[in-house]
Amino acid sequence: MGIGAKDYIDKLLVEKYSDEKVDNHENLQSTISADDVMKVMGAISSNSITQMKLSRKLSIACYAVNAMAANYSNSRRLAS
Repeated sequence: MGIGAKDYIDKLLVEKYSDEKVDNHENLQSTISADDVMKVMGAISSNSITQMKLSRKLSIACYAVNAMAANYSNSRRLAS
């Protein structure tokens, strides 16, 4: 796969943007430290795990309530 303009429109775009300057992200200092990012990621992970555990407990409780409230009847088909 080659790099460069392949048709007329690509050539026009290359000419248009050839003088544009962009920020070099490698030279920028981050305003958020890596430790803070890791703390936030840990908090999000902890919250997700807690939510999953609570959802599971709620599902078990709802199943138990529905099982207790169910009316089971013994139905037999009559043979003709």
